[in-house]
Amino acid sequence: FREAKSDALLTILLLFAVLGTGLVAFTYDNTHEIIEANARAALLENLHALVPPERHDNDLVKDTLQVREPIQLGTDEPVTVYRARKDGQPVAAILTPVAPDGYNGDIKLLVAINADGRLAGVRVTAHRETPGLGDGIEASRSDWILKLTGRSLADPDEKRWAVKKDGGAFDQFTGATITPRAV
Repeated sequence: FREAKSDALLTILLLFAVLGTGLVAFTYDNTHEIIEANARAALLENLHALVPPERHDNDLVKDTLQVREPIQLGTDEPVTVYRARKDGQPVAAILTPVAPDGYNGDIKLLVAINADGRLAGVRVTAHRETPGLGDGIEASRSDWILKLTGRSLADPDEKRWAVKKDGGAFDQFTGATITPRAV
């Protein structure tokens, strides 16, 4: 009797496992294209916030290259560079570096550099900074990051690319220096 009960339980568990796996596979098959399309749309929205569509005529998502510069780009992983072109001429490059020294870890960025070397803009795409304190790096929370737009390594000169507390040209947040210093 015990053996029959155990076999029935195993059969039921196997049936649930097969049904669960089937449901997951069915859901994936019916949603992965939508998820990919939504991810592409979100990426384009972020890229276009830095380099608007009227400034380029190429497909930013397809016109990319991968670069590795661990020290300058903050990661050992390849970094995607999205290339904006108009009539085949370079307009801007949008990089995806990492600021590895945020208060609570990595800060992932989009950094757009115009062909003339000036910043088209910077946006934070992911971080784990303290809400209400370090999250001032988000454009939706503060205009702090927007103040980098139009700057270059000559404006201010390279030595002044730091927060004021470190003798640089850029403000930090009240009570939060580590996060803006990382960016």
